[in-house]
Amino acid sequence: MLGVTKLLCGTATASDVMRYGRSSKELPSNLLSFSRDKRPVVVWNMTRTCNLSCIHCYSESKDKAYEGELTTEQGKKMIDDLIEFKVPTILFSGGEPLMHPDIFELAEYAIKGGLRAVFSTNGTLINEDNVKRIKDVGLSYVGISIDGTEEVNDRFRAKKGAFREAMNGIQTCLKHGMKVGLRFTLNKHNYPVLDEVLNLLEEENIPRCCVYHLVYAGRGTKMMEADVTREEARKAVDMIFDKALYFKEKGITKEILTVDNHCDAVYMYMRIKKTQPERAEEVLKMLQWNGGASSGIGVADIDNLGNVHADQFWKHHTFGNVKERKFGDIWTDTSDPIMAGLKDRKKLLKGRCGKCEYLDVCNGNFRVRAEAVTGDIWESDPACYLTDAEIFNRI
Repeated sequence: MLGVTKLLCGTATASDVMRYGRSSKELPSNLLSFSRDKRPVVVWNMTRTCNLSCIHCYSESKDKAYEGELTTEQGKKMIDDLIEFKVPTILFSGGEPLMHPDIFELAEYAIKGGLRAVFSTNGTLINEDNVKRIKDVGLSYVGISIDGTEEVNDRFRAKKGAFREAMNGIQTCLKHGMKVGLRFTLNKHNYPVLDEVLNLLEEENIPRCCVYHLVYAGRGTKMMEADVTREEARKAVDMIFDKALYFKEKGITKEILTVDNHCDAVYMYMRIKKTQPERAEEVLKMLQWNGGASSGIGVADIDNLGNVHADQFWKHHTFGNVKERKFGDIWTDTSDPIMAGLKDRKKLLKGRCGKCEYLDVCNGNFRVRAEAVTGDIWESDPACYLTDAEIFNRI
């Protein structure tokens, strides 16, 4: 995850981070990515059940019950293990977490145990009653997915009216003083409306936006051909950077981030070297602290059955199950060569990634995407849009 506003616009500095000793226990949530110890943020896909059937869904969810999901008591035991391991944040996801009958009981349990808890939802089920419960139990943030303008979004969500329902969810959160943000997954079908989606931040008074690059997993594997070209990805990131700077120049407080393509960080550094050379050294240091790709290090996933994965896109490879072993024991067990490799991957990388001069910033980008395209976890990530001249000469 790249904090575009923090780094490009300078709303966070190295001294802000050092004030807390770069400890994940001490850092506020907005600076957690710069921690020294990299305790994982855990995504819990607490249920696979969902009221929608989005064509890019990594969990291939449907509106039906799934057998074998963690019970509420098993969920609480897992949460206890996360607290013991000093995980800083749990992200309740799905499927659709609001379809889980005990979502609020489990969220409250996590928060009372000391975890920061956030919520990832399609937003269509948020209403006056449950947003009050979301706020009352102490959830810190709600991320709501939008896939484009109304027509584009509803086609992706396979439901007419999904856009208006999600926007109503955002506005209901704002009305009740709940921190909320927009989540957008970039692909060639919604690339033409990216600017219109970014404009929603100002038009609808939405304080935060995360733009995700497409990862080929779940139903998303069928969308490899629907990914943007490398040229389009570069233009899209330029547009995102320009919008963040626009908000800064206008004095409009917004937070913009990009997710799942860590060459964005290198591209940002190159831009800062040209346009803000006085800040380049500090930004490079913070990007190195961020560490780039964090699957198996600073991000973990626990699926609805209790299986532990390197992130939410690695459902095809499991390191263990929280019904049988504590999360911390699973996460620190490097007897699995993939877990060991992800934790120390630089020496294993091949192709362009293996030769890149910016591994200290990118950390080899997204391994699951490389595997999906080449069959080799350690091959180059095909989504890197930087040129050979840029990555081999550290310009």
